[in-house]
Amino acid sequence: MNFQQLRVFVHAARCSTLTEAAEQLDLKQPTVSFHLKKLEEDLGVELFRKQLRHLQLTETGQALFPFARRIYALVGEAERLMMEYREQGRGLLKLGASYTPATYFMPPYLADFQTQYPQVTPTLSVKKASSILILLKEYEVDVAVVSLPLTDIEGLQLVPLVQDELKLMLPPEHPLSRKEHITVSDLSKEPFLVHEHGSTSRELSEAWARDNGLRLNIRMELGAIETIKESVKHGIGIGILPLRSVEKEIQRGELIMRNLPGYVNRRHICLVFRDEEVMPYQVRTFIQFMRSRCSLPGSHVQSI
Repeated sequence: MNFQQLRVFVHAARCSTLTEAAEQLDLKQPTVSFHLKKLEEDLGVELFRKQLRHLQLTETGQALFPFARRIYALVGEAERLMMEYREQGRGLLKLGASYTPATYFMPPYLADFQTQYPQVTPTLSVKKASSILILLKEYEVDVAVVSLPLTDIEGLQLVPLVQDELKLMLPPEHPLSRKEHITVSDLSKEPFLVHEHGSTSRELSEAWARDNGLRLNIRMELGAIETIKESVKHGIGIGILPLRSVEKEIQRGELIMRNLPGYVNRRHICLVFRDEEVMPYQVRTFIQFMRSRCSLPGSHVQSI
């Protein structure tokens, strides 16, 4: 078993056909087939089910895949580390972020980071926090900035950067907008516009409602904060949104903000990275930069 065989195996495992894998690897299809067959011969097992056109991992292939993927990623990181010494820090930084940090928090920090470290080229993948953490654990991104409740996830480290509390959002003409302090009973019959399942905001909104004995009357599930804001403005329902995402609308009087009754904030924008002894220059630099700029007072790195 050699690295080229593992490289071909990782790409083939992610693809549906040999042709697709060959295109990704910039190899000819017979070459891909040769490496896969040689790997199976060396290991003495069958890694792919024999089908006419499609690639499908056997149970053995599925067991090998996470190890091969990590070896492939580690070799890539080693090569990048050596390139840092050779090219004095030039390189790619693969960032992942959930929607609120990516849109309303990170842009000024990214601008300052690129000014200070012009040789580093960031890329940014934006997905739900749970999806970004999967990409981080699978070595698809280098470091993540996501909105999270402070919870445990094995193999990662977390630095809470800023609080990212949730607030109740109302259209200006809503009767409850005239009340400074809203109670749970005031909300019992109100139609709510909520985030899609799997988002941190949805998870914490449901936890708040459950803890306070409120059954959410859900009128609509929406996948984007901007869509929820516009829908609230037009009176379709009321919403629960991160304060950071609605500051401009509140200042302009387009939305009315009120505290959620009985709400205790557990949501933070967090810096998350793999718990590893050796990190590439770009990752180390970005972690140090973000921690120096905006770590919460008294916060510390903790294993999660």
